[in-house]
Amino acid sequence: MSDDDGIQQASDVGSGDAPPIDEKPYKIIFEANKCFGAGKCAEVSDNWEMSIASGMAQPEEYFIAEDDLDHNVRAAEVCPAKKDDGCIHVVDRRTDEEIAPDPHGDGTLSVDW
Repeated sequence: MSDDDGIQQASDVGSGDAPPIDEKPYKIIFEANKCFGAGKCAEVSDNWEMSIASGMAQPEEYFIAEDDLDHNVRAAEVCPAKKDDGCIHVVDRRTDEEIAPDPHGDGTLSVDW
């Protein structure tokens, strides 16, 4: 739920079909409407691929385990969309905090929709 200040929480997004948190404690929130197809994410992460049909990126999985964390964090960090704030967000489902790219430095979800 959104807090009293109207800030969207990470848990508000895409949790309907989520696997158990202990199996996949991280989730990807992808602002596809902000993606312009630079392909940097697909260069650094096996979870990301470029769609030939749309010319944009898409993740293979939205919920990830610890062993897939590093390369997805890297994908979020190298995304040049939104003036280098990125449109790929990696969230810790246990704390509801954005761990990458975290441009605000406070763990709040930095989506722009």
